[in-house]
Amino acid sequence: MTPEDGREGDQQKNIRPHLGDHLPAERRENPSKKCENVMLPLDEDILQRSSGENLITLNVHPGLHSTDLSYNPPNYGEPSPDRSQIVTASTSQKRINRFHCGKEYTNSSGLSTHRRRHKGEKMYSCSECGKCFTRKSNLVTHERSHTGEKPYSCSECGKCFTRKSNLVTHQRCHTGEKPYSCSDCGKCFTDKSQLVKHERLHTGVKLYSCSECEKRFTQKSNLVTHERIHTGEKPYSCSECGKCFTEKSNLVKHERRHTGVKPYSCSECGKRFSDKSSLLKHKRNHT
Repeated sequence: MTPEDGREGDQQKNIRPHLGDHLPAERRENPSKKCENVMLPLDEDILQRSSGENLITLNVHPGLHSTDLSYNPPNYGEPSPDRSQIVTASTSQKRINRFHCGKEYTNSSGLSTHRRRHKGEKMYSCSECGKCFTRKSNLVTHERSHTGEKPYSCSECGKCFTRKSNLVTHQRCHTGEKPYSCSDCGKCFTDKSQLVKHERLHTGVKLYSCSECEKRFTQKSNLVTHERIHTGEKPYSCSECGKCFTEKSNLVKHERRHTGVKPYSCSECGKRFSDKSSLLKHKRNHT
């Protein structure tokens, strides 16, 4: 060994004790404490360029290294919009894959399914009609339209529904609850879809137009009924006389002629009518 080698070794021996003075107290008191795997927050650009599977892990001595690391990546252009953005975190027991939407998965199958959902893939198809869905639960609900299954029943009247949400909406008919109110006139509704339709009366928005005459409507159901004028379709027929109608409400009014039911009565004289329009005409006689 040369004299120079001896001097270099002495310098290294002197440096090691000196470095100990710069270590945090926790590290000096527990010199044998092992490294821990610490997942550091990744820059969003790094996540967007990753394949969604890569993991960056740093071995960090507690109290020694700072986890406040920053990295300014070069600009590689805009990321592909269909890339899933995932952070993979390591724990002592399992790996957790977390999407930027907040969803977490510990297994690869759930991770793969969720990634495909972000891409808009429809993995589940109906064996009856071929319609496809992104979620299996939506397929199960759809299949009930073919089987006729209605697993949700009202405890008040026994009416059954294919969806639980429809049951919840229906039950408001019994409770009188109307949680959705119009900000313009204050009118309340049992479900949000009715509120949306009603609000179009204030805004004048008519989203649905007839392909034959271009007449526009606020509701799709009104468009469907209108189109029967062009096609001549009359799907509702009277079981007593066979007369047909374009909409169900007209059939109901007609059937009252056979049954004699008159549900509308005048508050002034008590006279009864089979339809509301006749009652309104009659009330004008009192004014």
